[in-house]
Amino acid sequence: MNTVIKDWCIVDVKDGDCLIGSVLWGIVVDDSSFRFSVNDYVCTSEITKVYHQLIKTTSNSIYQVLGKGHHASIEYYDFELLRNGFNPQQINELRVLVTKRPH
Repeated sequence: MNTVIKDWCIVDVKDGDCLIGSVLWGIVVDDSSFRFSVNDYVCTSEITKVYHQLIKTTSNSIYQVLGKGHHASIEYYDFELLRNGFNPQQINELRVLVTKRPH
């Protein structure tokens, strides 16, 4: 097994109503490939297949997910926030704050 993930989420990346792709975001529990440290976040390349608790990506990496995950969506222009460690909930909260600020 390559990488084990907890507190995970499948994130749909959209451009308006158009789905660009889906990625896995989560917290590393164990990584036998030594790419990630324990308790670091991971944001994968695009998901190609989901087999129960195993998720495969376009880079042919396989992630084992623990527990029940979530499903979320973000806009494409927020994707760099996801890649830089913000989880989908934090991104959506930031988006609400930005739209509520006074002019």
